[in-house]
Amino acid sequence: MVSENRRCASVRQAVAWCYRGGSISAEPRINDRIRVPEVRLVGPSGEQVGIVPLAKALELAQEYDLDLVEVAANARPPVCKLMDYGKFKYESAMKAREARKNQAHTVIKEMKLRPKIDPHDYDTKKGHVVRFLKQGDKVKITIMFRGREQSRPELGFRLLQRLASDVEELGFIESNPKQDGRNMIMVLGPHKKKTEAMAEAREAQAARKAERQGVTSEETSEAPAAEVAETEAAETEAVEAEVVEAPAETPEA
Repeated sequence: MVSENRRCASVRQAVAWCYRGGSISAEPRINDRIRVPEVRLVGPSGEQVGIVPLAKALELAQEYDLDLVEVAANARPPVCKLMDYGKFKYESAMKAREARKNQAHTVIKEMKLRPKIDPHDYDTKKGHVVRFLKQGDKVKITIMFRGREQSRPELGFRLLQRLASDVEELGFIESNPKQDGRNMIMVLGPHKKKTEAMAEAREAQAARKAERQGVTSEETSEAPAAEVAETEAAETEAVEAEVVEAPAETPEA
């Protein structure tokens, strides 16, 4: 009974330690942190060395000037590989960063309009909707009714249909207009996927950067040519001035 209580207490203590942030590290064990008598060793190029004692694996790691990294801890015996662990971590971080960069997050933008919106305000709001759809984002259009406008829902419906028609080249009606209390809501979805929009934006940015660099290089190359032309012109003027100012020779008697 006492041993059972002690075991339960140790389990509770371990769980509490995990919840306090003391969870087991996700980092693999390397070199001297590996505590098993033997491992299944994989060479630096991926070749299978076989099951070897831990001491032999560490000796090979030192010989190759590499780290012994445990890549499959649950295997029996654990699988370890010879690698440059620092380089491996750096490449893994770069891959994760690139994956996050290319990851597309679904974003829903919201645009609010009034049934009797001014034409200028309508054009401004429509411009925002166009920009959102070009970026590959969904747009939630909300028509807000106030006072007596609630008795004229057809005004909001016609406005939503007009907006959907104006941006039909960039988006489509994903959720038809529906009344929600004092509001009428419609959702527009982009024809272009978020990943495609992000790729096009990066290409456009790279093109603008290359164009700016091209203009800068042209200006740099034109500057020396202009300086050479100015120098040649100045030398020509100096020679002409010397010819004009030279005194005429007197004939000998």
